[in-house]
Amino acid sequence: MDGIENNVKKLLEDIAGGNPFGENVTLVAAVKFQTVQDINRAVSAGITDIGDNHVQEFKEKYASITGNPRRHFIGHLQTNKVKYLIGKTDLYHSVDRFALAEEISKRSENAGIASDVLLQVNIGDEQSKGGFSYEEALKAYKVLLNMPSLNPKGLMAMLPFTDDTALLKKLAAKMRALFEKVKDTDGGAQFLSMGMSGDFRLCIDAGSNMIRLGTSIFGARNYN
Repeated sequence: MDGIENNVKKLLEDIAGGNPFGENVTLVAAVKFQTVQDINRAVSAGITDIGDNHVQEFKEKYASITGNPRRHFIGHLQTNKVKYLIGKTDLYHSVDRFALAEEISKRSENAGIASDVLLQVNIGDEQSKGGFSYEEALKAYKVLLNMPSLNPKGLMAMLPFTDDTALLKKLAAKMRALFEKVKDTDGGAQFLSMGMSGDFRLCIDAGSNMIRLGTSIFGARNYN
């Protein structure tokens, strides 16, 4: 069994026990800069969900992905590119501003479909990252609930890149607490998307039920 297949097998075994809240954990393969061949190998090995970061890459590879995985868009999304994803994306993770939510809502309504979205929270209060602040997130989520053809399904966050494990645990726990408040507001909230290759175990322990992994599946990314 080769690298990708072996990595997928180990990861699926690792997360099979779910999180401490009794929820299954969904593994989304982050496929930025990966070849169609390697993506299809991951899907054949058991990956059921794949996540794109770039619209152009999504468009180029969309028809060549086999095995019918669920399609996620996990990167920053410009409003003028939403039109390329409507009807082809199962879950938008990075709804980080009202203008984007409104654009997905409008284009979904025009297409006669409803789109599932996650509200992105800037839990580390980082200037380099988009998203709603922790303080405004619950109010913002309620706004999304009232937009036509939009199905909010929970929250997404990226923890800061730091070696301060205590801080990461604290922020991850804050995200889970916020997710609980969202669930009290909205019975349709299912997903807390939090955790990447460097911190996914910590995130699952804090209550994440969806992780977005690239390097752990495909190895170090080739930027050439």
